Amino acid sequence: MTADDLPGRATLRVAMIGHGFMGAAHSVGWRQAPAVFDLPADVEMTVVVGRNADAVAEAAAHWGWAESATDWREVVARDDIDIVDIVTPGDSHAEIAIAALEAGKHVLCEKPLANTVAEAEAMADAAGRARGRGQRAVVGFTYRRVPAVTFMRDLIAQGAIGTVQQVRAAYRQDWLVDPQMPLAWRLQKERAGSGALGDIGAHIIDMTQFVTGQSVAAVSGTVDTIVKERPLLGSGSGLAGTAAEGYGEVTVDDVAVFTGRLESGALASFEATRFATGRKNGLTIEVSGDQGALAFELEDLNTLQFYDRTAPGDRQGFTKILVTEGAHPYVSAWWPAGHMLGYEHGFVHQAKDLVEGIIAGTDPHPTFADGLGVQRVLAAVEESSANDSIWVRLDARATR
Repeated sequence: MTADDLPGRATLRVAMIGHGFMGAAHSVGWRQAPAVFDLPADVEMTVVVGRNADAVAEAAAHWGWAESATDWREVVARDDIDIVDIVTPGDSHAEIAIAALEAGKHVLCEKPLANTVAEAEAMADAAGRARGRGQRAVVGFTYRRVPAVTFMRDLIAQGAIGTVQQVRAAYRQDWLVDPQMPLAWRLQKERAGSGALGDIGAHIIDMTQFVTGQSVAAVSGTVDTIVKERPLLGSGSGLAGTAAEGYGEVTVDDVAVFTGRLESGALASFEATRFATGRKNGLTIEVSGDQGALAFELEDLNTLQFYDRTAPGDRQGFTKILVTEGAHPYVSAWWPAGHMLGYEHGFVHQAKDLVEGIIAGTDPHPTFADGLGVQRVLAAVEESSANDSIWVRLDARATR
């Protein structure tokens, strides 16, 4: 749908499938984007869908959705829905996304795109067909839209650090260190696809490819499950839960450590772990070039560290750039310089970019093809680990 399809100003009506932790974050994005940015269309939070009627009705009332429903298929088929936002576990991404695209909807799908490469390929194929009908499909790698990360990408593209020579990326959390943490869906392969690798490792793969403008061309790595049995889940919310009686098998990885080689030949190191004691949401990336370096930490998300090797020797050193000026990406719509943004703002920027892309008839990034590229890297890491950390090469054209 574009502005030409509707008389006057367009209204884009959103259905969100799923709720909970990611549903809350996406709800904030949809609610705040029209208030903060001068969008080219109105946005209506029409319906949120969940399996439990009482729980989803409560979520709708809390986050500002006009109504709730329990059957996603009926919602996807409705004529009054323009965008389907998928925040369910990965085992249902492919079915919902393909159905929504075939029903003529634009789609936003949380990361990773799917649980398998085959599912991701089917989703990317469906998105490609839908693109010919003017539909847009986007993957929710929201950290791309943290202003400092977008600025990092821009600086590298401008040549600020010269030729990229090495990347170090890590995403460290500690929410599974306690062996009594219950067996949530993220610890079950049939629901989540993989563990730390897909859940948080996908972010650092995507971020590396985004900021460098290069695909990961080969990987060698190892994944491991540290705690192999956990108490069954009684009830849960977000990353927390209470245990029921009995134990179940953990069927995903707890930690993944791997090396990648970019298209240019530059090496990249990656670590994704839920067992980094004391690290709550420690995503870091550092890109080193022959003329300088850039470093970002999510736990200090309003700053970017820049080292200029071309500066006089007595003035060299990492400089902290406070990425809150109006000239920085996304920032001009928010607060005066020096006033900070937070985790939720990436979801607002995501909604903004999708609405603008729909009305302009352009593809917001990352596309389903980008998501498929990340999925292939995830599968290659698992293949490498299963075969004693051999190098697994990817088709660089397929990982863009």
